Amino acid sequence: MYYLYSAGLLFGGLSIINLVFSYQAKHIQHLFWPTLQFQLFMLPLFLIANMCIGYGIRYGFKATDQLGYTLIFSKCLEILISLGVAYLFLKEIPTWKNWVGIGIIALGIFLVKQK
Repeated sequence: MYYLYSAGLLFGGLSIINLVFSYQAKHIQHLFWPTLQFQLFMLPLFLIANMCIGYGIRYGFKATDQLGYTLIFSKCLEILISLGVAYLFLKEIPTWKNWVGIGIIALGIFLVKQK
């Protein structure tokens, strides 16, 4: 059950952070004051996202007893979310190189999980 809690919390927190920064890159002026105002308005979302990520790592560590595995999984999940958000906001389509990189990361997760 800790696996599901961990994956859900990590997905939620990482999605919030990637969506906020992608929205900022696409829709907020690249001037100091509008960016500062946007970031101040996003503080509650960042608090929620950081809590989700922190508890996601904690539950992942409880489930696997390996912090390295949990952190590698969270980075792989973040890359997948980043690809999705890039498509959503900028209509960027992942190339075969992106998929090869994700495959290498997945292989690394598999190797780290082996004892």
